[in-house]
Amino acid sequence: MPRPVLARVMISSNDLRNGVTINDNGQLWTVIEFLHVKPGKGSAFVRTRLKNVKTGATVERTFRAGEKLERATVDNRQMQMLYNDDEGFHFMDQESFENFTIQRDLIGDPADFLKDGMVVDVQFHDDTPIGVDLPPHVELRIVETDPGFKGDTATNATKAAKLESGATVQVPLFVNPNEVIRIDTRDRRYIGRVNS
Repeated sequence: MPRPVLARVMISSNDLRNGVTINDNGQLWTVIEFLHVKPGKGSAFVRTRLKNVKTGATVERTFRAGEKLERATVDNRQMQMLYNDDEGFHFMDQESFENFTIQRDLIGDPADFLKDGMVVDVQFHDDTPIGVDLPPHVELRIVETDPGFKGDTATNATKAAKLESGATVQVPLFVNPNEVIRIDTRDRRYIGRVNS
């Protein structure tokens, strides 16, 4: 049975918001920043920073106010990461139990914080996975770091710590191996220890 042809959904550049995905010349772009500008002279415009969904590259684009753009239909599905190997990261749909493999370069840097069993939102466009949306903060156990020392809380000195997901982040000197810490997935920043 042939798949139904979806009508193109057009939106105005005035409707651009963070997280909106548009189709521009066959490429999918997600708005990560936008600013509506109304200069004293001349026409209003919308200044944006867009992220290429496939490559992760960011560009700055300016659109005329009211310019028509094609909005891409992106579905978010909750999926559980099963494991990763040389083929990529293997996910299972929480509703249909269907399995998908997503390449690391499609996920980008946040892949460093994925661990087996973690449930995340996977973005689909035309039934093809196009990205993974991790929560802003994750809690992971430290598997390797130098032992901490009491009294090392006054300085801003840090040390490297390897996490259970394989990522390496900078942590304060007082943090010990086997402790669970909270990390910001957007900038790899240590937020704090998690009391267990």
